[in-house]
Amino acid sequence: MAEPFKNLINPDRVAEAGAHLQRAWPGFDAAGFQALACQGLEALEMKARAMQIADALQATLPADFGAAATVIEAALAPVVESPEALQEGWAGTAAAGLSGWILWPVGEFVARQGIDEPQRALQALQAITQRFTAEFAIRPFIVRHPALVFDTLAQWLHHPSAHVRRLVSEGSRPRLPWGLRLQALVADPTPTLALLRALQDDPSEYVRRSVANHLNDIAKDHPARVAGWLAEHLPGAPPERRALLRHASRSLIKAGDAAVLAAWGQAEPLRGRAALAVAPARIRVGEAITLGITLASTAPRPQHLVIDYAVHHAKADGQRTAKVFKGWVIDLAPGEQRQLDKRHSFRPVTVRRYHPGAHAVDLRVNGQVLAQAEFLLDA
Repeated sequence: MAEPFKNLINPDRVAEAGAHLQRAWPGFDAAGFQALACQGLEALEMKARAMQIADALQATLPADFGAAATVIEAALAPVVESPEALQEGWAGTAAAGLSGWILWPVGEFVARQGIDEPQRALQALQAITQRFTAEFAIRPFIVRHPALVFDTLAQWLHHPSAHVRRLVSEGSRPRLPWGLRLQALVADPTPTLALLRALQDDPSEYVRRSVANHLNDIAKDHPARVAGWLAEHLPGAPPERRALLRHASRSLIKAGDAAVLAAWGQAEPLRGRAALAVAPARIRVGEAITLGITLASTAPRPQHLVIDYAVHHAKADGQRTAKVFKGWVIDLAPGEQRQLDKRHSFRPVTVRRYHPGAHAVDLRVNGQVLAQAEFLLDA
């Protein structure tokens, strides 16, 4: 059985952190820090662990934030420039200094204690992000000090470290998972667009991947903005940018957004027939259905088709809510008939609660719903 993800923050990492902080500042109470940080730690989930360790840092680091930030910076491990090598080391030991997941609570400490000293705090976050990430910690500063932070992010666009350049995009994502939601940017992403434009051709794939995820965040609230971005930046794009824009388009492609599908040359309706069958007609939670899809072409030329399906789950109130799942990308030859089959499980998962009742599946070809079938789910 895989080790629980929360165990990446554990008592061993706490003890190592205490030792590094004490090395940087001999007056640091490493034993007291460890006692506070580890009290009931193993019963907590990951974010709660990080917050408890941040509490312990507040109790044991200098009350003067500038002094505390200097201690933290002196305790950091050497910079590892390779994003892959850095991420591989996040879960391991920290013999050379603070690095990896233990820096989540350190960043939280900076966000709490440095919120009224933003320039000094941003300097510390620039150092931290080169050993882990500061994408969570920088977000309260965007809320409280937006002008200063965006001026700083514009300067970081030219930083030699890919980790710092990635923070420009990742830290300002409107809907970063696990991070504070930036409601002002959810409402209007304009302040970040110039930053993303400058980073979308960054030499680091690590940075470009963040830009793609940032644009995908924007697509959830402003699909027309992202469609317009594709119209401007996709024609003549080099392969690296095309890959970025494809990843940025994923939610809108799944949703069948006509403008985005058109940008990718996938908006032509199917010329032919489509049929969908679902079997069995009745299942229990934990079982699966099989989708049987038949496509028949009546076109005189090949058709490039993106084929997805949506499951309309029954809710507790009897309504339904749809979730789109990726299916196939195919080229259907003139006059060809193609059979596609897929198994879809209703095994219980933590992110979704299944309710008994009538469910439906619809078939989407190049964003158009062409067929639907129903089945019953029993508790």
